[in-house]
Amino acid sequence: MTASAPRSIDQYLSQLRAQLAGEDAALIQDALYDAEEYLRAEVAAHSDKSEADVLELIASTYGDPEEVATAYRDTEAKVKAALKTPARVSAVTNGKGSVRRFFDVFLDPRAYTSVFFMLLSLATGIIYFTFAVTGLSLSAGLAVLIIGVPFFLAFIGLSRVVSLAEGRLLEAMTGERMPRRPVHPGPPASFWSRMGNMLKDWRTWTTLAYFMLMLPLGIVYFTTAVVGLTVSLSLIFAPAAEIAHRLGWLGDHFWGNGDFHFSGVDFAPTWLGTTWALPLWVLSGVVLLAGFMHLARALGKLHAAFAKSLLVAG
Repeated sequence: MTASAPRSIDQYLSQLRAQLAGEDAALIQDALYDAEEYLRAEVAAHSDKSEADVLELIASTYGDPEEVATAYRDTEAKVKAALKTPARVSAVTNGKGSVRRFFDVFLDPRAYTSVFFMLLSLATGIIYFTFAVTGLSLSAGLAVLIIGVPFFLAFIGLSRVVSLAEGRLLEAMTGERMPRRPVHPGPPASFWSRMGNMLKDWRTWTTLAYFMLMLPLGIVYFTTAVVGLTVSLSLIFAPAAEIAHRLGWLGDHFWGNGDFHFSGVDFAPTWLGTTWALPLWVLSGVVLLAGFMHLARALGKLHAAFAKSLLVAG
């Protein structure tokens, strides 16, 4: 059954949301922002006409909610196809298939960007945590003064800008679809009305919660990345250290008498400390590195989903 033509901007947005039901929340947020921005600008430009008349006037140019929803779906499909990571070579179905899939992670750009995100998360976590705590503290401290309310509004507005930037970073790093537009502030309203709307909006508080949670998460991500890279790369480059020792570039506190000890560590069994075991160390390092990159890619996807649940309008 075809919905009746919308007679107001709110009806148009409601119908557009219904047409986009089931689509990605970030896509819906972008579509609603674009539609509301355009419609309110047109209504303001035709102040001599009612909303219903303006909507009827622009129906042929912007499109009805069903047409707009279809256009957004088509555009999203084309963008996903253009940005899709090239398909990896299909693994054979014999016993080597699972092994090949395991090491295919080295060909996935998302694995490398996820590792970079984990290393970067400590710095961003510190920045976000400091921003949220400082903003909330100053807002509470200035609440008794006349400047307190405008300061809080500016802080919340800035936090939404920062969350939008965080979403764009996450999309670049993990490939998870995030909003390109903020949530539209809606029709012009009084200062106190807008203040009340911000306080009642759950995204105000979930965004601040995300900023504060990024510090402990950043510590975990950064530590995991550093340990994973250090251990695996140390094993991989063990032969290089052996060659450097043979050439006299490393002191005997690393190697001695053809065996390697690494600050006095005793190996059990002892043959693991001989140069004959170096190929096994390299193989172990490669396997550990591949496993770590799988973990990084999975953590990136999980974090992007977590961020979307807190930063994107439902």
